[in-house]
Amino acid sequence: MFDLIVRNANLPDGRTGIDIGVAGGRIAAVQPALDAQAGEEIDATGRLVTPPFVDAHFHMDATLSYGLPRVNRSGTLLEGIALWGELKPLLTREALVERALEYCDWAVGRGLLAIRSHVDICDPRLLAVEALLEVRQRVAPYIDLQLVAFPQDGYLRYANAPELLERALDMGVDVVGGIPHFERTMADGAASVRMLCEIAAERGLRVDMHCDETDDPLSRHVETLAYETRRLGLGGRVVGSHLTSMHSMDNYYVSKLIPLMAEAGLGVISNPLINITIQGRHDTYPRRRGMTRVPELMAAGLTVAFGHDCVMDPWYSLGSGDMLEVAHMGLHVAQMTSVDGMNACFRAVTENPARLMGLEGYGLEVGCNADMVVLQARDPVEAIRLKATRLFVLRRGRVISRTAPAEALLSLDGRPERVGFATGVR
Repeated sequence: MFDLIVRNANLPDGRTGIDIGVAGGRIAAVQPALDAQAGEEIDATGRLVTPPFVDAHFHMDATLSYGLPRVNRSGTLLEGIALWGELKPLLTREALVERALEYCDWAVGRGLLAIRSHVDICDPRLLAVEALLEVRQRVAPYIDLQLVAFPQDGYLRYANAPELLERALDMGVDVVGGIPHFERTMADGAASVRMLCEIAAERGLRVDMHCDETDDPLSRHVETLAYETRRLGLGGRVVGSHLTSMHSMDNYYVSKLIPLMAEAGLGVISNPLINITIQGRHDTYPRRRGMTRVPELMAAGLTVAFGHDCVMDPWYSLGSGDMLEVAHMGLHVAQMTSVDGMNACFRAVTENPARLMGLEGYGLEVGCNADMVVLQARDPVEAIRLKATRLFVLRRGRVISRTAPAEALLSLDGRPERVGFATGVR
């Protein structure tokens, strides 16, 4: 007797007609035609069932603050930075918690059940850290929330940032962050990478660094990050986020850089929606896309994930917590329209970020946590194409969100009454 069985599911790896049995909050069986009963059954009817979506790069302290204290009318990075500087003194813990919890509600409805959020520690009050630690505790029953101590104004550039970062880690923040390209000199940037990686090694923590988020091909702090990862034995625990300068680097240098990153066991997080929006803003034509070299990094064996980065904040006025929208943009910008490429983009918002975050019990195998999403699509490619409706979202075997199927009701002679936009799925 199972607590729940999901019947007739298609899985991301191509298996079809699979039943998934759940007991005690974990997956207890994955097989065709499971001969058993359960307290509850969901008939997936040939639709895709996937582990939850995962966003390994986000800024929850700023989310849903669009228009505060004013709108970013130019839509540029520089005005966004200025806006955040104006907003920071006006923040309250209560407002930060309220906005973050509202976004987490959105996330559940989108089947997004694991998020890594960077938290600005360049504030003597550490207000955002306190707020998001509270949010992490409150959402723990339904979202895995990791926090990154992020010195947004520069670890060496901002007064007291080293002290504030250590305090944030002492308070329980999970991951060490940094932003070397924002330091005043290239030497300071390299020094910050070394110092921050040493802190992580000493504390046994992971590293997730905003690295080379610029169009400058000479911004090469990822090289230092890879070197320090190897020197300190941090392989598998370090991520370089953004890495947009790689889009502007010459191919000869990159031919040496990517193998160095692979040897170090570096993870990569690209943020397609934001990278394509912010990078190349100073170009005329031809205009650079700005997103890092995703296909080449994947081909070299690196784990590459896509992050949402921003939703309705000083830097990005759009977004809704939909990781399929992120995958959709990443697929187009990276021109990953082969069958393998499109499936890789789906993995970039599911299993790859789960690996980079070190999530335990993630997946659809026996013994994994019974966390899954039933999508109104047959396979990963169709899910990305449609940004498919999340029909059911389950956490530890319990349905925590339901959405009616998306369909149009037609009034056309001789044609179906209902259209669901997925061939063969009504």
